[in-house]
Amino acid sequence: MKSKKTIATLAALALSAGMLAGCSGTSNPGSTDSAASGKVQGVTDTEVLIANSAATSGTYAPVGVPFLAGMQAYLDMVNAQGGINGRTIKFMHTDDEFDPAKGSAALTEFVEDDKVFAIVGDFGTPVVAANVAQLKEYGIPSVYFATGIGQLYADHATTNEEGYNIFPVQPIYRTEGSIMTAYATGKFQAKKIGIIYTNDDAGMDLEKGAVAQIKSMSGIDYVEQQVAAGAADVSAAVTAIKQANVDFIIVAAIQGTMPTIVKELAAQSVNKDCITTYVNVSSAMSTAVIDDITGKFDLYGLGWVDYASSIAQTSLADYQAQIDPQYAMNAYAQTGWIASYFFCEGLRRVGSDPLTWDSYMKALESAPIQNPFGGLIDYSNGQRLGTQEMNLSKVVPTTDAAPAGWQQVEPLQGVSALLGK
Repeated sequence: MKSKKTIATLAALALSAGMLAGCSGTSNPGSTDSAASGKVQGVTDTEVLIANSAATSGTYAPVGVPFLAGMQAYLDMVNAQGGINGRTIKFMHTDDEFDPAKGSAALTEFVEDDKVFAIVGDFGTPVVAANVAQLKEYGIPSVYFATGIGQLYADHATTNEEGYNIFPVQPIYRTEGSIMTAYATGKFQAKKIGIIYTNDDAGMDLEKGAVAQIKSMSGIDYVEQQVAAGAADVSAAVTAIKQANVDFIIVAAIQGTMPTIVKELAAQSVNKDCITTYVNVSSAMSTAVIDDITGKFDLYGLGWVDYASSIAQTSLADYQAQIDPQYAMNAYAQTGWIASYFFCEGLRRVGSDPLTWDSYMKALESAPIQNPFGGLIDYSNGQRLGTQEMNLSKVVPTTDAAPAGWQQVEPLQGVSALLGK
């Protein structure tokens, strides 16, 4: 019950979805050059300084305020226990009102004036999109982004220009697209996949990931159709998919277009099961399509948070013991908790070694990190893929037992597990 409610609210999050003076952040972090390997700021013998900007006023305040509360709650717990390796963590943040210009100005001030050690929890698609190039230029460790935009993706980063200093946690659409293909072929045994995708960043990144995974496999064919984001008429694209006689369909579109595509598939009796992004796993989306698809086909959606494991249950208990009771089951606060956890895990792994940007980033790469409410994330070999294990839910009639209209049917799994590798 709790997890189903949280799945729905986590989907909405995707809509809100030191450096020494004069040093460049673009050199290879793995270099033996002392300027590259010894960069540090925001670190003393007793404290580490981190920061972010997030919307705490305006339309996105109901997301930003609990997100920051979750971050601070985890850090307060760590500091009350004496910090990490003798250092407590000081967290600075400012309200950027979900404004990219204000978010960029805040980033400059944090790095150049306040000299923070790391940016943690960069918040919201427009702000992250405006900041990501500057984060790479600075070379500052940047952990957790409250978005899944493709600019965060790298499969073998070796320099900061390629995103070596970027450590995403939330699903990145390209990674999610590859997992969609793995579910289509591994669970549903599809040999010919239809892909309908929108011409926005979300749709095109999902399509890239899905197609790349298909092309890495043998014996799998695909047909794809692009539609305009927000299109009211997608009948031509659906007709083309129908005529291709596919086994399974990937609906690579978010809220504004996904229901239109699914309804048209039902209207044209394209009775093939479909899968869509975690962004759509909400009660609003299931309500929009349930009457159209019932008795015709199933609609599945991915998810990245799961409370089934003993680790997750322990993490949830720790979280609820620390957080303001009003946020006990708030998904945004839980993601803030996750952001701080990932940052702190890097500090723990540095241990008694000197704490620099380089040693910190190498520590994050040293072994997979367990999401306290999800699966493993592996940053080794320059992988900056975000969440790499996702569960599967399907649309069901809304009942008291399933208020979100979605029912989880598969646990967290990655591509290799789904393909039996």
